[in-house]
Amino acid sequence: MSAALDVDNVAPNNTEVTTHKESRQSPWLRFRSFIWDSDTHLKSAAERRLLWKLDTAMLTCLCLGFFCKYLDQNNLNNAYVSGLKEELGWNGNQLTYATSLYTAAYAIMQIPSTLIVQKVRPSLWLGGCEVAWAAFTFAQAGAQNTSTMYALRFFVGIFESAFFPVGLYLLGSWYTPTELAKRTAIFHFTAPAGVAFAGYMQAAVYKTLNGHGGMEGWRWLYIICGIITLPCGLLVFFVLPDYPSTGKRWYLTDEEFELAQERMRKVKRVQSNGLFSKSVLRKIFSHWHVYLLPLTYIFYGLSCAGSSYFGIYLKSTKKYSVELINILPTFISVIQAVTTLLYGFLSDYTGSRFWFTFGPMVYGAIPCGILAIWPDNYKLKQFAFMTLGVQLMTAVIYSWWSEICSADPLERALVIGMSNGLQYVMSAWIPLLIFKQTDAPTFRRGFPTNFAFVLITLVLLVIVKILHERELRHKVPLDEEYLESPEMGSEIVDKKAIDDSHVGNLR
Repeated sequence: MSAALDVDNVAPNNTEVTTHKESRQSPWLRFRSFIWDSDTHLKSAAERRLLWKLDTAMLTCLCLGFFCKYLDQNNLNNAYVSGLKEELGWNGNQLTYATSLYTAAYAIMQIPSTLIVQKVRPSLWLGGCEVAWAAFTFAQAGAQNTSTMYALRFFVGIFESAFFPVGLYLLGSWYTPTELAKRTAIFHFTAPAGVAFAGYMQAAVYKTLNGHGGMEGWRWLYIICGIITLPCGLLVFFVLPDYPSTGKRWYLTDEEFELAQERMRKVKRVQSNGLFSKSVLRKIFSHWHVYLLPLTYIFYGLSCAGSSYFGIYLKSTKKYSVELINILPTFISVIQAVTTLLYGFLSDYTGSRFWFTFGPMVYGAIPCGILAIWPDNYKLKQFAFMTLGVQLMTAVIYSWWSEICSADPLERALVIGMSNGLQYVMSAWIPLLIFKQTDAPTFRRGFPTNFAFVLITLVLLVIVKILHERELRHKVPLDEEYLESPEMGSEIVDKKAIDDSHVGNLR
C-alpha cells in the first residue's frame, strides 16, 4: 500500500517547524500566514519568492485558460436564449443533443490528456489545445445549420478537455498540502467567473451588436469569445511551468528550481518517469483510491447539474427580457465564486478536507430538495436555483484526492482524469433521460434524481473518510531520508515536531 499524507491534519501548528529567524518575523508575515498560507511566516525568503513566481506565472496561465474554457463552454446556452434557437430552428431536443456531444467529446480526452502530459510538456499540450478550441469557437459564429453546430461543439469539447485535469495535476506537482486547496480554489474560481461573464457579455453583445454587419447577436458572441481565448492560449506556450523535475522556465533560477524539487520531496510527492508498466498499473488498480474516489466525484458532479436550467425556467415564465434571462443566472456563479474561494482558504487554514466537502453537500440537499418537490411558490424556486452554487466544492475535493494519492504520481494522474472524465461520460447521456427539453421547465425526472445524487455523494464522502483514516493509521512511517533532508533556505526542520504532526488527531 502506498504511503498517504495526513491531509485532514495539514495545517501546521506552532511547534511543527522551527527556524533561527522565527523570533524576528514581522507582524506582516504573520498576518499573511493568517490570510494566505498558514505557514508563510515559517518559510524562508527564498521559498516565499519561489511561491510568488509560481503564483504569478502558473496561476495566471491556468486561471485565464480555465476562464476562457468556461466562457466558450457556456456560450451555447447564452446563444440559445439570444436568437440561436429561432435562427437554427431548435424547437426539439437539439440543445440537449449539442450539449451531450460536447460532453462526450470532453469526456473522451480526460484520461488520455493526463497520461499524455507524462510524456509531453504540459505547456505545449495545453497551449496547443487552447489555440485549437479558439479556432473552433470562431467557426461557430458562421454555423448555418444544426449539423455544423453539432460538429463544432464536438471539437470544442475535444480540445477543452485537457485544461482542467492537467491544470489540477500541475498544481499538485508544485504546491504542498498547506498551499494547495486555496490555489485550486482560485483556479476553479475562474469557472463561475467565466459563466457569469458570458451572461453579462451576451447581454451587452445582444444590446449593442445584434444586427451589426448583418449578423445576429449570438454570432458576435462567438467572435468575441474567440478573440479573448486566442492570446491566452499563446501565453501558455511561453509562461506556464511544466514540472519541478524538468523544463525549468526562464523566470526560475537554478536555486529556485532545486528548491521546488526539494519541497516536493519533503511531502513525498515525486514526478512520474512516464513508464506505464503492467506491474505499476496492477498495483494502482488493486487499491481503493482508483475506484472510490472517481465514483464519489461522479455522483457529486451529477448532483450539480440543476443550475444549468435556470435560464430555461426564466424564459418559460415569459416575464423577462433577453438581457435579464442572460443576467439573472449569473447570480448562481457569483455565489459559487465566493464559496469556492471560501472553502479553499478555510480548508487550507484548518487543515480539514472532509468538512469542506461534506458541509457544502449537506447544504446542497436544501435547494435540490426544493426543486425536486417543485413548489408553486416562485420565490422559493428562484431561491433554490440561485443558491445551487453553494454546494460546489470542486477545488477542495480535488485537493483531497491529490493528497490521498500523493505518493504515486501516475495514480494521482489517473484518479484526476478518471474522476473528471467519467463524470462527463455520465453527464453525456443522463441528461438525455432526465432533462429532456420537452419536459422543461419542471423536469420532473431531472430534479428529483439530482436530489438522490446529493444523498449518495454524502454517503460516499463518509466512506472515503473512514477508509482514508484507516489507511493513515497503517501508513508507512516517514523515511529517515526525508527527516534528514537538506535545509530549505534558513529553516531547520525539527524531526520530533514532524513526527508529532503526523500522529496528531484526525479532524
